[in-house]
Amino acid sequence: MIESFINYLEYEKRSSPHTVLAYRKDLEQFQEFCELSFGLQDIQQAQHAEIRAWVIDLVEQGLSTTSVNRKIATLRSFYKFLLKSSILSKDPTYKLKSLKNPKKLPEFVQESTIASVLEESVFQPTFEGQRDRMVMEFLYLTGVRLSELTGLKWSDIHLGEESVKVLGKRKKERIIPLTKGLKQNIISYQKVFEERFSKAEQSPYFIVSNQGKQSYPVMIYRIVRQYLDLFAQTSKRSPHVLRHTFATHLLNKGADLNAVKDLLGHANLAATQVYTHNSLEKLKAVFEQAHPKA
Repeated sequence: MIESFINYLEYEKRSSPHTVLAYRKDLEQFQEFCELSFGLQDIQQAQHAEIRAWVIDLVEQGLSTTSVNRKIATLRSFYKFLLKSSILSKDPTYKLKSLKNPKKLPEFVQESTIASVLEESVFQPTFEGQRDRMVMEFLYLTGVRLSELTGLKWSDIHLGEESVKVLGKRKKERIIPLTKGLKQNIISYQKVFEERFSKAEQSPYFIVSNQGKQSYPVMIYRIVRQYLDLFAQTSKRSPHVLRHTFATHLLNKGADLNAVKDLLGHANLAATQVYTHNSLEKLKAVFEQAHPKA
């Protein structure tokens, strides 16, 4: 039934490849645990006791609360699917509780630091250097997700309209405006892109490897880490940190929360509100302007 569930995620729920892979791994790990610990060949037969034992085992292994809760969510989705398919009549996860997750504020890069990271002189004038510059600028100036960047094609970029069409989670499209500076740098990048690859070699993808192939997550992580290492003091140096930075800087400058939500492609406002905790500059400015004792 694992394969049926995976097909359901992929073709009906239209989950991202990353999500599908994570769910598959979680279920395979649980299946292995049930077989080794309880002799269960089929996780359809698992009850609350077996599921709880797996959660305890994961905690004892030292997995983070976030990772354990994600695996619990996987099991909940799987058994909900079995109920919906009339394969089970009772949900073995109904008494299962998620672990309490300590709240962590999203890390972001300070404005002065990101300005240094994006200095033109930091990047080599080669194709690789200009490609890396585009990766850093695009993540920070549009707030796109890693998967959205690697899937972006030249046909999605509309320079005349100064916008980019992004295919987000659950195949939802959104339009993000391009700054005039980013537009000019895209034109420059396109020039070195065309100089580097012949017509026959040119990929439809916007960000490509040195060989002209579609970019991939490890490659983007490597680029981001390389340039953030030069200036940033944040403990995390990932593409998502630049997305956090995009949202935080917008809110610091007084951007409307709903507008930021739409730019990020969040399904609800709660996901965006976490960034308001980082907007101390904006809060201080409001306080100093409005409070009579400030």
